[in-house]
Amino acid sequence: QVQLVESGGGLVQAGESLKLSCAASRTIFSINTMGWYRQAPGKSRELVASITSVGSTTYADPVKGRFTISRDNARNTVYLQMNSLKPEDTAVYYCNAKVTSLALPYWGQGTQVTVSS
Repeated sequence: QVQLVESGGGLVQAGESLKLSCAASRTIFSINTMGWYRQAPGKSRELVASITSVGSTTYADPVKGRFTISRDNARNTVYLQMNSLKPEDTAVYYCNAKVTSLALPYWGQGTQVTVSS
């Protein structure tokens, strides 16, 4: 069982930055993959970025070069640094953890990010 708590969302203007945090209730050292997803109104939830236990990262095309995912195993926390934010980044951002590659994921409750133009 893993509980995930996101924080760091808010309202910003286009071009500004935000850093999201996802705190896990247990050690993340051995968790296979942790990621950030987002869901905008009327749209499906989509992958934003993910990071494996060995530090390999994946990014969705719309955020490449602007967002950076990282993990701090000592703090059991995963971060999403979001720079050069755009109005189309507006969404609820969810943290996700898959203990193994075949396991069902755990989800956090989400944090709202709103980018005004």
